[in-house]
Amino acid sequence: MTESALAVRFTILGPVGARRGDADLELGGRQQRLVLALLLAHGGSVVGLTDLVDTIWNQAPPTSAVNVVHRYIGTLRRLIEPDLPVRAVGTYLTRHAAGYQLRVDEDSLDLLRFRRLVAQARQAPETGPAVRLYTEALALWRGSCTMGLDPDSRAHPAFAGIDAEYSQVVRDAADTARRGGQARLVIPALRQAAGQNPLDEALQARLVLALAADGRQAEALETFQEVRRRLGDELGIDPSPELLDAYDRLLHQRTSAEWWGAPPPLGTVAASPPAHSPADGEEAIGPVNPPPTPAQLPPDHPFFGGRTDILTRAQALLEEDRRHGRAVALALDGMPGVGKTTLAIRLGHLLAAGYPDGQLYADLRGFAAQDSAMCPVEALRGFLSSLGVPRETAPTELHALAGLYRSILAGRRVLIVLDNCRDFEQVRHLLPGTPGSLAIVTSRNRLTDLITTGGAHPLPVDLPPPDEAGEYLVRRLGAERIAAEPVAVGEIIASCGRLPLALAQVAARAAALPATRLAEIAAELAAPRSRLDSFSGSAETSLTEAFSWSYRALSQPAARLFRLLALHPGPDLTADVAASLAGVDPPTGTTLMAELARHMLTQIRSGRHQVHHLVRAYAAGLSDEEDTPHERGAAIRRLFDHYRSSAYQAHLQFDPQLPAPEPPAPGPGVTPLRFAGHDEAIAWFEAEQRVLAAVVEQAGAQGASRVAWHVAHTMQNFLDLTGGTLDLAATRCSGLARATADGDPQARAHVQRSLAGALYRLHDLDQAMEHLQRARDLVKRLEDLQGARQVELNSPHTRKEQLPHEEAIPQSHRALASFRTADKRNQAQAMPAIASSMAALDRHGRVDRPRQYEDHPVGVPTRQLSASSARATGSPAVPG
Repeated sequence: MTESALAVRFTILGPVGARRGDADLELGGRQQRLVLALLLAHGGSVVGLTDLVDTIWNQAPPTSAVNVVHRYIGTLRRLIEPDLPVRAVGTYLTRHAAGYQLRVDEDSLDLLRFRRLVAQARQAPETGPAVRLYTEALALWRGSCTMGLDPDSRAHPAFAGIDAEYSQVVRDAADTARRGGQARLVIPALRQAAGQNPLDEALQARLVLALAADGRQAEALETFQEVRRRLGDELGIDPSPELLDAYDRLLHQRTSAEWWGAPPPLGTVAASPPAHSPADGEEAIGPVNPPPTPAQLPPDHPFFGGRTDILTRAQALLEEDRRHGRAVALALDGMPGVGKTTLAIRLGHLLAAGYPDGQLYADLRGFAAQDSAMCPVEALRGFLSSLGVPRETAPTELHALAGLYRSILAGRRVLIVLDNCRDFEQVRHLLPGTPGSLAIVTSRNRLTDLITTGGAHPLPVDLPPPDEAGEYLVRRLGAERIAAEPVAVGEIIASCGRLPLALAQVAARAAALPATRLAEIAAELAAPRSRLDSFSGSAETSLTEAFSWSYRALSQPAARLFRLLALHPGPDLTADVAASLAGVDPPTGTTLMAELARHMLTQIRSGRHQVHHLVRAYAAGLSDEEDTPHERGAAIRRLFDHYRSSAYQAHLQFDPQLPAPEPPAPGPGVTPLRFAGHDEAIAWFEAEQRVLAAVVEQAGAQGASRVAWHVAHTMQNFLDLTGGTLDLAATRCSGLARATADGDPQARAHVQRSLAGALYRLHDLDQAMEHLQRARDLVKRLEDLQGARQVELNSPHTRKEQLPHEEAIPQSHRALASFRTADKRNQAQAMPAIASSMAALDRHGRVDRPRQYEDHPVGVPTRQLSASSARATGSPAVPG
């Protein structure tokens, strides 16, 4: 870091400014100053690029907005580090995944210096040192935050929050100074704050009391009368109880230090004056006890266990953040019912001892019905009340509430659990603004903005492994009962899909029925019934209700796609498949699947979306209720068209001897895949193999036999190449059944020949020859010359394993002769069978080969066959 960079000092408590030594730096025009102000207001945290753009252009940015912001950042970077080479990244204004961070500390930014002094003042054991620290902190202010910027810009939440923080510190300083008999020291700051906030009755009340305590009763009285007139003229309201109480104290001369008693304990809001003997006709004023330290965490789950990986990682992250003095938030996300709340509460109880100033908890109801979700104002008012701020004196405006909340948290160690959050905007103002406190946020959405802009650590919560699921049942039902029926326990865990909410419901039922065998419960879960009926419960514990919260949050197109996902037969799918299923273009399909993933209704693994089988059951129930049979039938046809056409395109990349018949053109709304080469086709088949097998079964079961056998046939070359012999045989048997049901003899011939190849690889030569003979009969009846040639090409490879080599060689030559007018490729495929038999004869010393095969009639000389014989190691032209 250069000396010039070290000397830069920034100010935001008043006009935005920067100085190097004694020289003010030229910060440029309004927009560039605004970028710097927003970076400074975040005090070293990351500012999202979207926030920068929206702040500069007020939600209507030009197309060049991002480039303009980058240019401003570059200019500011060179301002801070003037010796930085052109296009160098620099050290202090750094780029992050979704925005920028200006690295500042208490020596370089007045805001951080102010917060440090305030924290020290609140922790001071005596009022004298506390007042000195408060006055030093307040002296840093030279006007409203970002004074000099236009009013619209200054209304940004970050700036308004700092102003609200300032107002609260002034109130705290005034209370402390009055208790210590030093009201005069804070009157200048009170005047400034009251002038900036003329309708803030809490500030005005403290100014009245401070003036009176300093012996300026007339000035105090005039201040009260002016405020009362303004409230009536501008708002049409009477003074608040707090302002009237200040006026009453002024009239009765109860404003001196003795009326305020000793300072309250650390971390509490100032109490009212102690009780005293009232004068005649005067109402006694009793003492007000300081509010208790909040301890709002719900009880820990009595049967909680496991999750050690997440708990260990969370504690390691917190320790790292403490070492670096960073403000901390943890973001737990996962699908509905995966146990996020239970885990957050357990984590809160583990960490509570490190946060002696209290624990706050709020269920934000982010996925309840839209009109019952908790708004930030409601959450802030509840938290402030728990922290000792009377509801009637709390501000009403969001940013003022947030500023007051963060001011109270500054210098304290408070744990905040924000449960069931909908999005970043719902928690943005509930996060602590300074190090020391911790926020734990849970959501069934991936809160990207909380991670990028809010600096939270992501902690994804996945399904527990099977052993943890079993351990939970042991804790809940007892080791003896679990050990007595291990098979039933495994079936219960499988039926629940390891989903903690489902396991909890089943375990609760089993615990309530101790005489019922677990096998009976497992059978009940496995029995065909109304999908999720086995997991019914109260509104709080019902799986259907839990899933519905996420479903209601979806856009209409995403909700439709979610219902249709129940029609997909495989274990996972890609966005392009989902697009065809919904009948939309691929970009739209990608967007809709991303929305489902954000709401944790699908989980992405290696680029593929997986749907938990209980979530799929919920989607199926919705589809039955909301989608017509015609709509579901059209979606299934689009799905079949997508896989059939894509599989056909992929199999062409293998350059098959006898390509599968070309399928009909896909219907509207279907976008099948195209492949650039052999490697892409292999990768696609590897990823889709299980899905394609499921498509074959589903298509056959639903009467789409032509789709079933065609998809099965297109998998032939891939399974040949990758050695999937058992899969090959199973798929081709299924394909044969579908082709037979379809009544298409051409299809049966294709699949009979293909199945023969699979049986050959399983060394079932008799069955292989039987299916080849059936294929021969079919192609002969169809007068299919090309098919007949392929059967003749395949037969020698199979029969040479059964016949003496002397008999296999003539049959191979007949196959070779059948291709005398075809391309050389098929001739080359026939030659290894001849060469293999000739090599075997040579190895056994039986060299008396018939001379009629010395030179082949199609012009393949003996020396070429001999070369093939020398290389012969197998039979590349096996059936299939």
